Amino acid sequence: MDKMDKKMESQVEQLVLMAQDEMTQYSTDALKIEKLRRKFSFAVPYPEQKALREAIAANLSQNFFWSKMLGENRQMLALPFWGMGGLGLLLGISFKQPLDFIAPVIGFYLAFRIQKWGWEVEAKNLVIKTLDDIEAGVEAARAESAKQ
Repeated sequence: MDKMDKKMESQVEQLVLMAQDEMTQYSTDALKIEKLRRKFSFAVPYPEQKALREAIAANLSQNFFWSKMLGENRQMLALPFWGMGGLGLLLGISFKQPLDFIAPVIGFYLAFRIQKWGWEVEAKNLVIKTLDDIEAGVEAARAESAKQ
């Protein structure tokens, strides 16, 4: 079972990386989902996709409040830390105090981590939306074939 978990983790990581790659393109969510549908179909077999979706959703629901906040407002949450880092850098240079360089290190690190966590949450949400879209397409095809 441990092998399955590692395999599932690597597949989830692969899907998230594909979503992050797609997020760098300037386009609508619908277009991103359409491009990701093709990629996901090649990367992960359809029967395994539901288990991966549930694993990602469970991971996001563990910290629902923070995941929601980071996914929607990562830039707003990181902004004070970017400011703290910039102000600390300015004061450290102008007053020539080595201890004033501690604030920029801490501020820039926290701002970067918040941005990175938010980016990952946003990618996981995009993966979930894409897997839901694939599921809806399969269900629609099954319903269409059942009519005939």
